[in-house]
Amino acid sequence: MDTKKLRAWWSHRQGLDGRLIGKSAPEVLAETGWARSVGGVGPYFTLFSRGRISREAADQAVANLEIHELPAARGCTYVVPASDFAFGLKAGADFTGGEMKTAYKLGVTDKEVAKLCDAVVKALGKGPLDPEEIREATGNASRSLGEEGKKKGLTTTLPLALGNLQAMGEIRRVPVNGRLDQQRYRYCLWRPNPLEKFRMEPVELATELARRYFRWTGPATLAEFQWFSALGAKVAKAAIEPLKLVPADQGSALLMLPEDRARLEAFQTPKQARYELVASADGVSLLKRNTKDLIDPEDAAHPLFRQKAYAGGLTDLPSHGIFDRGRLVGLWEYDTASESIAWTAFVPKNKDLTKAVAEAEEYVRSGLGDARSFSLDSPKSRVPRVEALRAMGA
Repeated sequence: MDTKKLRAWWSHRQGLDGRLIGKSAPEVLAETGWARSVGGVGPYFTLFSRGRISREAADQAVANLEIHELPAARGCTYVVPASDFAFGLKAGADFTGGEMKTAYKLGVTDKEVAKLCDAVVKALGKGPLDPEEIREATGNASRSLGEEGKKKGLTTTLPLALGNLQAMGEIRRVPVNGRLDQQRYRYCLWRPNPLEKFRMEPVELATELARRYFRWTGPATLAEFQWFSALGAKVAKAAIEPLKLVPADQGSALLMLPEDRARLEAFQTPKQARYELVASADGVSLLKRNTKDLIDPEDAAHPLFRQKAYAGGLTDLPSHGIFDRGRLVGLWEYDTASESIAWTAFVPKNKDLTKAVAEAEEYVRSGLGDARSFSLDSPKSRVPRVEALRAMGA
């Protein structure tokens, strides 16, 4: 299949063609997929690039519980719409026990954690609390795991209880300042529990996850779905069987929902360029981790990628991205010192591209204040990338 058409189709399905402007935050997420949340601007740019949703509107949707950050696929945190709260929690339920395996080696028991869970629920019955307040309210129910625990990244037993209770839908965490691009939380009871009336068997759940995945970003390979879902090879293969997926083209490993095949064949690649700036953890590439499929070979050989700051490869976006009809045409970072976007394009600059950068720059400057890729990203840590982008952009 023609590469340009395939990329443009992916961009269309991801809503990067303007078709979702005017839609609400939950509508955008339901249509294009859950927004990966790692303490960066990913969720905000997912909503802005697709629906031109402001930071204030996104925060209001969080406050109204129309969207929420929770552990979902692979046990990773995503911002999901209210319609998917129960489904998302259930999709991540089997992947939230990693810390318990470490805890067992430190002498922690299931009975101890269950008792702590009860204490946490009782404490939160009086209102939302931050972790330190929960620790004080639960007294001796939680304990330190000493130097050995510190070495293994588990200093106390409290995170075990908080993680379990979140996965069970008993509690939810709320950003302290209402922002999705930070990782300071308070916890509160979740009533009613979204899982209370949710009934879906594991096999059915896996198939429904596959249905959504191929609707969000099909065509995709079975291996790409397996990465997203973290299901075993046999389970993933069984999950897609009821969907009767068809190849995007004769002999292709790219599979898609049957009802989308005719739509793809009729789809016309837009003649007019449409530039969109997205975050590094955007679904257009992250759902499949297929950045190499979205960049032209000559662009992948751009001098920028020979710079030390960009020597990590293209499995994922190495910086925030600039896309045109599904093609990666540039990278960007936000420079807080000058309150401007540093960027490099792999295509000739023009007024439409410059306008798109200026629009995103104003959104960051006036709405977000910064554009971190993830929680540990900082203005200082991204200086090498900013300098490399400015040098190449010049």
